[in-house]
Amino acid sequence: MQKLNFLAGAWSGEARIFREAAAPVELLQSERAEYRLDGLLLLIEGIGRSKANGNVLLQALGIVSYDDAAGSYQMRAFNDGRFLETEVKLASGDEELRWGFMLGEIRTSSALRLSEGGQWTEHHEIIVGAQPSRKFMEVRVSPQR
Repeated sequence: MQKLNFLAGAWSGEARIFREAAAPVELLQSERAEYRLDGLLLLIEGIGRSKANGNVLLQALGIVSYDDAAGSYQMRAFNDGRFLETEVKLASGDEELRWGFMLGEIRTSSALRLSEGGQWTEHHEIIVGAQPSRKFMEVRVSPQR
């Protein structure tokens, strides 16, 4: 779990949600990542507030753990009254996480990276049925000092 230390702390910045026909929804985004249970879990909470009026438009909570037997990271993520479980892969010099899920005809692909400038960035894509992949959400936050 210590390989995920690069995420620990409080972060703030911006996010955008892309809807098919509408303009992107602009958010003020905060992320908080904290170890729990003596480092066995990493709890990640993200909150996105509308830039226009401050209303909360996005709330997500992820719990990342390491499965010793399988040698892999697992995440249980909660959002909009639902949850999913997925494997999380550590990549790119151990400062990138990748995950995705399938639900019926919907498939997602997500990547969280720490940029050279020290920013936490996320890029999420979605595929519905036979449609081409499209950007669904992007996040760019910096450590709070």
